[in-house]
Amino acid sequence: MSDRAGTALILLLVLVLPLSALIARRMPGRTLLRYAVAWSGVFLALFLIVALFT
Repeated sequence: MSDRAGTALILLLVLVLPLSALIARRMPGRTLLRYAVAWSGVFLALFLIVALFT
């Protein structure tokens, strides 16, 4: 992983995980699983965008 990709990954973790934790507290299990899959797709897309354009 390049230095830029590592920086992008850390930045996205800092931005996305606290928000995810706040929202996940209020969800039942099955909804939480769907939510996790959706967030992983969003996370992957953001990671690729940041890694490619920074």
